[in-house]
Amino acid sequence: MRIAHIVGSLESRYGGPSRSVRHLAAATAELGHDVDILTSAPTAESVENAGRLHVHTWRRGWPGAFGPIPGLAAHLRRTTYDLLHYHGLWLRSLHYARKKAASDQVPLVVSPRGMMSTWAWRHHRAQKIFAARCLHPGALPAVAGWHATSPSEREEIARRGFTQPVCVAPNGVEQLGSSELSAAKKFWQEHAPATATKPVALFYSRFHHKKRVIELIDLWAATAPADWLLLMVGVPEEFSVGQLRDYVHLSSATGRIEIHDGSNRPAPYAVGSLFLLPSHNENFGLVIAEAMAAGVPTLVTDTTPWTALQTEQLGWCVPWSDYGVTLQAATAEGPSSLRNRGSRARTWVLRDFSWQKSAEKIVAFYNNLSGMQR
Repeated sequence: MRIAHIVGSLESRYGGPSRSVRHLAAATAELGHDVDILTSAPTAESVENAGRLHVHTWRRGWPGAFGPIPGLAAHLRRTTYDLLHYHGLWLRSLHYARKKAASDQVPLVVSPRGMMSTWAWRHHRAQKIFAARCLHPGALPAVAGWHATSPSEREEIARRGFTQPVCVAPNGVEQLGSSELSAAKKFWQEHAPATATKPVALFYSRFHHKKRVIELIDLWAATAPADWLLLMVGVPEEFSVGQLRDYVHLSSATGRIEIHDGSNRPAPYAVGSLFLLPSHNENFGLVIAEAMAAGVPTLVTDTTPWTALQTEQLGWCVPWSDYGVTLQAATAEGPSSLRNRGSRARTWVLRDFSWQKSAEKIVAFYNNLSGMQR
């Protein structure tokens, strides 16, 4: 089967999908399929080949917020695929995928990547109405099937009124090697020396309202123990590093919270004693799985699909209303207890979440849709 994965960008500033799409495509190629990733960047145009996996990057058009990619549109007009898999919503490139699937009579699969949640649906709602009507009109009803990364995301798709088949295939996670963890630990202890002397609660994600960045700073300033450090490492998006540092200063939390840009820097899991992600919503939350794979226990909100943390006593998954009291309880646990939780979480996540398993589920779904299309 020849498969095209289409995603607006693989730039790290766009969060988990920038990595998960590449991993899923690579795992699918390892199963013997010819796989192309079709994407864009602000300036670069390139082709990257790795066995059966090929990554085509075109220059993004104007206006960038709408996601036009003229080179991608031209490529689809002259290239044949057995199936198109689009990642995300609300960009012009979904229109290209829909037109190609219709003209060639091949299935179009869409991974919403968290954009079907109630919170996401309401956020910048006017822009999304514009996108549905003008950027990719008719694309969502024309989808042959959906890919959800959790049962909760499957339910979100159904609540939006879509009745097409849904494949639930979670993201995989890879264990970082000891040398990678050691190098990352050295890097962050040099750049944030307090991480070498204090227990660290780690936030590692985009600096975006969705992640409750400001609320976490307020909560930490008000309730967290003075001997802990909150290390917030992220990709600036709705908030810059400077804005968040100014907010920390105004919150009288200087010395208790550090803000760092995580762009093009090693993941800081190795310095964490506890991982925090109080998101409004996550369809999967790849950083949560990565933290567990690095042996760090996690405290997340129950609007992420990680309720097993609670039931298996691997960490905490609680409503935002209980986040503060749970944070106090978690930081009150001794270092050995936190390490034991983290060790159990690592064993569990590496056993149950692999890219090979996800790729096998996705390919079976592709085959079923292709058979229905004929």
